[in-house]
Amino acid sequence: MSAPYIIIEPKTQKVPFILSVPHCGTDFPDELKNDYIPEMMANPDDTDWFVHELYNFASEMGITIIYARYSRWVIDLNRDPESAPLYDDGRIITGLTTTTDFFGKDIYISEDIIPNQAEVERRLEKYYWPYYQKIISLLEERKREFGRVLLWDAHSIRRSVPTIRKDFFPDMILGNNDGKTADSQLIDTALSNLRSGEFQVNHNTPFKGGHITRFFGHPSNNIHALQLEMNKILYMNDEELVFDEDRANKVRAVLKKTFNKLIEKMQ
Repeated sequence: MSAPYIIIEPKTQKVPFILSVPHCGTDFPDELKNDYIPEMMANPDDTDWFVHELYNFASEMGITIIYARYSRWVIDLNRDPESAPLYDDGRIITGLTTTTDFFGKDIYISEDIIPNQAEVERRLEKYYWPYYQKIISLLEERKREFGRVLLWDAHSIRRSVPTIRKDFFPDMILGNNDGKTADSQLIDTALSNLRSGEFQVNHNTPFKGGHITRFFGHPSNNIHALQLEMNKILYMNDEELVFDEDRANKVRAVLKKTFNKLIEKMQ
């Protein structure tokens, strides 16, 4: 079986920085392909489209990239494995093995094949934990070499998702679970450099970082984690369907500057 993730190795000397993209996958395992509504599976709308392409510069900076092969509809790598809610403010977000998309549309052809607990456990073992185990391996390797390491978890979201928020989302949202997942100097460095461009950058609102950020980020153990949620319109066309190279390059300039300053702080 193919690994449920893809690794892009650094193209230059390694740095203490790992980049994770857990929601860009669009594949579905062969054993599940007949379970989803075909037109939904052909265009899994909740995908963080092209995020791994947006960050294509990272490997040239010595950063290792890991990104998901499979759609988050198979299993969501950024949710709690016990399905514990990430927020307690009443917002509606898709779950570990969601049965609908963000807009409440069914994704399975029948209620009879909605994953039961045994199927959830199977997907955790086959698709979820291998992603986490690989990140653990990468982080520990960098920590042994450099003494500490930073994990950057990269996401994007539609400009408008009324089921989560009535207003448009800000351009970018840096999340670190209210300062718990990364050293304050790294947080300040990330914020100041992200804000050096033309983009509106929120901090921990409306997203504080998902399960990946909270699971891996332990500053007292010299492992730091930050999540960046990004408005899709920053690097796609107005309809959020097509990658826009000009828009993407403006974002990349800010991200590169931010990454350079973070790497300086980490070494």
